[in-house]
Amino acid sequence: MGPLKANTFLLFLLATKIVFGAITPENTILEKNKINLAYSQDSIRWADYYYNIQRFEEAITLYEKGLNRKGVNKIKFLKKLALSEAGLGNTVKSTDYLESYLLADFNTDFLNHEGFDKIRSSEEFNIIIKKYNPRLNFWSFFYFFIAFVGFYTVLMLNFNKRIRPSARLLISGFIFIHSFFIFHISLVISNYQYQYPHSYLMSTCFSFLYGPLLFLYFKKVVHKHSFKYNDLLHLIPTLLFLIYIVPIYSLSKNEKLDLMLSRVKNGLNASDSEFLIVIVLLKLASLAIYGYFIRKLYIESIKRNGIVKPNRLWQRNLYYIHFLYIFAYAIYGILISNSVSSGFFYHFQLGSMALMVLYIGYSANIQPNVFNGVITYTNRNSLFPKYEKSGLTPSLSLELKNHLEHLFKNDMIYKENDISLEMIAHRLNTSRHNASQVINEHFKVSFHELVNKYRIEEAKRILTNDQQRNLNIIDVAYEVGYNNKVTFNKAFKKDTQLTPSQFQRRTPQLQVNQ
Repeated sequence: MGPLKANTFLLFLLATKIVFGAITPENTILEKNKINLAYSQDSIRWADYYYNIQRFEEAITLYEKGLNRKGVNKIKFLKKLALSEAGLGNTVKSTDYLESYLLADFNTDFLNHEGFDKIRSSEEFNIIIKKYNPRLNFWSFFYFFIAFVGFYTVLMLNFNKRIRPSARLLISGFIFIHSFFIFHISLVISNYQYQYPHSYLMSTCFSFLYGPLLFLYFKKVVHKHSFKYNDLLHLIPTLLFLIYIVPIYSLSKNEKLDLMLSRVKNGLNASDSEFLIVIVLLKLASLAIYGYFIRKLYIESIKRNGIVKPNRLWQRNLYYIHFLYIFAYAIYGILISNSVSSGFFYHFQLGSMALMVLYIGYSANIQPNVFNGVITYTNRNSLFPKYEKSGLTPSLSLELKNHLEHLFKNDMIYKENDISLEMIAHRLNTSRHNASQVINEHFKVSFHELVNKYRIEEAKRILTNDQQRNLNIIDVAYEVGYNNKVTFNKAFKKDTQLTPSQFQRRTPQLQVNQ
């Protein structure tokens, strides 16, 4: 280069620096970004143009370039790529882009876009529909119906005041968690979990209550167990589990949806917990441990002579159905732990739960007194009762007498303030005439005299144990089944020649003399 040309070039650079500023690497990068940005926007416009005139191959080339750029919103590109591939009939590529879009911006309305009509009948597209789109099928409808029956049963049990509060609380709680779990499954099967993300793991918090509730119920009906503070120890596993799961429940709707979709991205079930295997194994351990204790109570119950056969039938059916569930869940847990598809056993364990709901629901409608531990089935070889009675033969009379003694001694039916001969006859599954005849022949008293006898004996026991004489007489009257103090005083004095207050004052003296 000659001296003149060199000087001219230097002058050109100097002028450029004065006019445009210093030439630096930073400025160079900035200019390149501006050029790329302009090129990107122009490419998108061209891609949209090619898509609108159905030149899908050219559109796909430009959309894929845009998809690979950093810092751009990929959702639009994924949607247009899915539609463009569908327009070309490329089912596999289209559904791949479609699923990527759904995992990035979940909106199942996009599945109804007319652009997918060309591939809508394909197997790949239907897999996406079944995987994400809300749908109703036989199983989702069936489980929803079972859940409805269960919730209805819970309401019936809690509105039936003839069932003792403790037994009512335990058995209704037991049936509620079954129904709630089945309802949750109906949402999962129908894909409505994506529409209602707050349903994520909503029934999992009850995982460790199945065994304790049934165990305490059996303890109540077999031993007439009264609740104590140490019974709350059975809730410790549930409370500890709540510490883990409450933070998940506190997540927002979008956070829960993202959590479910992230599991799908990793090839996992959207409705399951991150620690599914651990939860399944711990729940199985809980069911097995409490199953052992329930079995002990059941065996003890059938060996006791005081337990009437109808009562054993109720306990037997409840026991067998629960152990069927434990067996089904054990197989399900083993398969899940070994990453094997549960298939049939998934519905097997749900079916055993549904059987429990239907059985208790049926009993609640036909024979609500069963939940106090007494049932009036006469066909011992059948699952459900039949109300057929023959004449009052000597053997039947003796059986009714034994059953009646059980009602008074074990179930303390006399404490129910609305007790009547009709109620007794109903629980004995016989006529009013037969019930009266049994009382007269075997107890040599009238119905009201029999009731008063048991009530006064119980009142005397309560007053005798009240050494500090802190009890109010009216409270004792209510406790043993009387509606008012006057009737109680009259019946008490007829039996003891003393009023309840006089008996209460003389009790310490009688104990000293003894």
